[in-house]
Amino acid sequence: MKPAGGECPFVGRSEDLAVLRAALLKVEHGETAAVFVVGDSGVGKTRLLAAAGEEMSRAGAVVLSGSCLDIGDASPLHPLRQALLRVSPEWERARPVAAPALRELMEILDGEATSSDGAGALLERLSRGLGTVADGRILVLIMDDLQWADRTTRQLLLYLLAGLGGVQLLLLGAVRAESLHGCDPLRLMLMELRRLRSVRLVELSPLGQAETERLATAIVGGPLDPAAMDLVWTRSGGNPFFVEELARDARDGRVGLSDTLREIVLARVALLPLPARTVVSALAAAVKPVEHELLARVVDLEEVPLIQAVRTAVDKRILVAAEEGYWFHHRLIKEVLEPGLLPGERVRLHRRYAEALSTRSSGRLQNASLAYHWRLAGERARSLQAAMAAAEDAERLHGLAEAFHHWTDALELARELRGGESVDVDMTVLWQSTAEAGHRCGEHERALALLEEPGAYGAAPPPWGVYIRRARYLAALGRLTEAEVEYERALKDDRCTAPDKATAAAHSAELLLLLGRHADAGKRACEALELARGVEDSASSMVLAGAVLGASQAYLDDPTAGVVTVRDALRTAERLGGLVDIARTYVQLAELLTGPLNELEEGVAVARHGADRAERDGLGRTYGTRLLAVAANGLFRLGWWAQAEEAIAAAFRHRPSGADAVELLLARCRVRIGYGDLDAAERDLEAIDTLLAAGGGARHILPLLTLRAGLAMWRGRPGEARDAIQRGLDLAESRSDDVWLQAPLVWHGLRAEAEARSGGAEPDGQAVRRLCQVAECIARDSATAAGPVREAVTGYQELCSAEISRLEGRSEPSAWARAAAAWERRKHPYPAAYARLRQAEALFAQRTRNAEATHALQDAYRTATDLGAHPFLEEIRGLAERARVPLPERPASGPPVSGEHGAPRQPGAASPATAAGTPSAGRRAYVDELAVLTNRELQVLARVAAGDRNREIAQLLYISPRTVGVHITHILEKLGVRTRVQATAIYQRNQHRRQ
Repeated sequence: MKPAGGECPFVGRSEDLAVLRAALLKVEHGETAAVFVVGDSGVGKTRLLAAAGEEMSRAGAVVLSGSCLDIGDASPLHPLRQALLRVSPEWERARPVAAPALRELMEILDGEATSSDGAGALLERLSRGLGTVADGRILVLIMDDLQWADRTTRQLLLYLLAGLGGVQLLLLGAVRAESLHGCDPLRLMLMELRRLRSVRLVELSPLGQAETERLATAIVGGPLDPAAMDLVWTRSGGNPFFVEELARDARDGRVGLSDTLREIVLARVALLPLPARTVVSALAAAVKPVEHELLARVVDLEEVPLIQAVRTAVDKRILVAAEEGYWFHHRLIKEVLEPGLLPGERVRLHRRYAEALSTRSSGRLQNASLAYHWRLAGERARSLQAAMAAAEDAERLHGLAEAFHHWTDALELARELRGGESVDVDMTVLWQSTAEAGHRCGEHERALALLEEPGAYGAAPPPWGVYIRRARYLAALGRLTEAEVEYERALKDDRCTAPDKATAAAHSAELLLLLGRHADAGKRACEALELARGVEDSASSMVLAGAVLGASQAYLDDPTAGVVTVRDALRTAERLGGLVDIARTYVQLAELLTGPLNELEEGVAVARHGADRAERDGLGRTYGTRLLAVAANGLFRLGWWAQAEEAIAAAFRHRPSGADAVELLLARCRVRIGYGDLDAAERDLEAIDTLLAAGGGARHILPLLTLRAGLAMWRGRPGEARDAIQRGLDLAESRSDDVWLQAPLVWHGLRAEAEARSGGAEPDGQAVRRLCQVAECIARDSATAAGPVREAVTGYQELCSAEISRLEGRSEPSAWARAAAAWERRKHPYPAAYARLRQAEALFAQRTRNAEATHALQDAYRTATDLGAHPFLEEIRGLAERARVPLPERPASGPPVSGEHGAPRQPGAASPATAAGTPSAGRRAYVDELAVLTNRELQVLARVAAGDRNREIAQLLYISPRTVGVHITHILEKLGVRTRVQATAIYQRNQHRRQ
């Protein structure tokens, strides 16, 4: 990508360029044609015509380009004169035949443009001269800023388009849309011309969001922070000029608008007549589109002058008019105008808005606007009541983030008022409502801080309900041990009511499940059901306790009955309509299916369906994120890593926090380690460490330490892996009986010792003995667990047995074969392929049964290729090279990639696997050049190389055009090129090498 400071790229105009090319084809067939490009200032009209002119010049056309001046008829034919001056020196040298005609045209323009020959004679001479200059080729005449064209220039254009001069002509003109209104001469001319078949008017729209991101990224020289990119998009509305200015501001760390943009906006508004400026100033104080009736009550204008003022502002592209009311054409117009309001003017406008809104019916969801206007009008008490009503409105519509915003505003207003004016509100209720709203929208840290603020409960001690709230917030933050203490405090409090005890018991049961204490979770869930039975307002507790009981039952003894119990809880939640209960139960069911029960595909489907439902219900940031993390884990186990990436990327767009962010980071770290993107995986682990710094449970820490050990082994540091495993064993002994989490930890520990021996170091005998003891305990504890759990543990036991033979120097092929078979039965390709690699390694070491070893190694290679497991592939290739075993060359056979969200890996993450329609990963030349791309990026690049546009690619791959644009941006960045053409060349070069 070209660094900042160079020429800005030309993006997002392929369809418009196609219109201009089609017009050129018409001229080639003997017609005269014109295309007038109309659009806002800065939308890219000049850039589009310049790109078209360059392309047409390369195709052999004669291109003349000039711009009109904003001086009316004072400089007739200026654009033609400017165009000829630009080409004269070059043509004097390169085209001596045309030079005399050029000089003659310049003489006409210099000395005879206002002579007494008459307009007709002048136009004929100019036309004849242009024909001579064209010398039998197509003449492309580009005229910019035609809204300022003088009368003679307009006459010349009409003369040429009428074909009177006999010139093969394509006229390309750019016109500012805000200038075409009323009786403007050019507007009248275009109205007549557009009736002709040879004339096209192209309304140039702003760039889409993906194209805006591409342009901003190119200007900055690298990706912008997502928040900064969102700000560029919302401020600019896709206007390329605004995008360039805002992107440079973001690059230089400026948050406010540049002086250039500010002056442009102020200059445009200053040209409006006074009534229109009055309307624009009033709208600058508003917060959303303003209906005509409301605007009429705010501004001091009669009906007819008001309509005329609005019409003027709309014609000048300052405002837009829609069904919902009037608003600014670009958001940054409001950003410029609002701070410029005088203090008295601002207060007056906000008061008038508030008074007008107060007299309207309450069914219009206007409380948020009322709160805003009353506050800026200085009426804080009125603003407080409106803010609380707005929060309740938002909660009814599942706008949880908006509700938290309004509750926070209300609490801040109440604090301000307590020092002076009377506050007719229960501060404790307000405090708790604000904290709960923060928790529900994912702001767990802020929710906990609000709950712990001094004065939140006045002089009274916190009631038992606070223990329950605090425990829920702590659990959401991943501080599970602290949360358990709070639940126990609530359950032991004699003042705690029966409904609250049922709530505490149900949530405590869920927490015990998270801590991996399945038997304790089942007992506590039974207690909760007993407490809730016959108690009013305990439906939510019964749903949660039922789901936990089913999960415990499925884990410990009866998977079928357990799943039925969880599904019953889900049906109950659906019937009662508790949105959080529904989402929470989806989490329990999806985790059960994708985890111990190994019903991976069904579990992924349940997780995705639940995530969609959670997002619709306003719970995307919390339960939606968690469910997408569950789906990603299931997809990873299935070997569908590209889809796992997509699910993770979709979840990160919710900006998760607390335990939800930990779950998601763990899922992403698994994928990154598998792909070999080790630096990125290390960053994920560091982020998890930070999030869990205040304390975490075994559910998060054991996977964290397992992943840290795996990462250390791929980096060739078995000592670091050993330390991580020992920490995990310490934690497991004291805080978890979850063999589902302990088994992979023990396998990684034995594998680390075996890796140490393979690297020439001595295994740690004490560590090995401890690992073997824990493995025996896991086998004993899992003997009474449900069948699927025992099968999972058996798979890890087989791996552990095989690793023990390896670290003892007698790697046993049959042990590895049993381990591979166990994981193949469970449809987990990654550990199965690992076992096949070790089986082949052991067989080659014995120098016997080489056919079996070759088959095992090739199986491992095919699986690793399909997965894109780069470090694993390198180890396989190394063994194949040493054993002189040929590896198969075949396209990847991974699952069909679906879903809208793509998630490109960091540069350097290899993914040799490809999906249908992309190159094979078998040949080394292909892997070397394109391995940095994800499967989805390879698919997109294949369609780019085929000449498809973004919209066509989106339809073919079942994703959005915006997502296609994001993929293309990452493709260009990873390949180190600037254009689609360069990326296509790399793709085609690799295709050729494959063949």
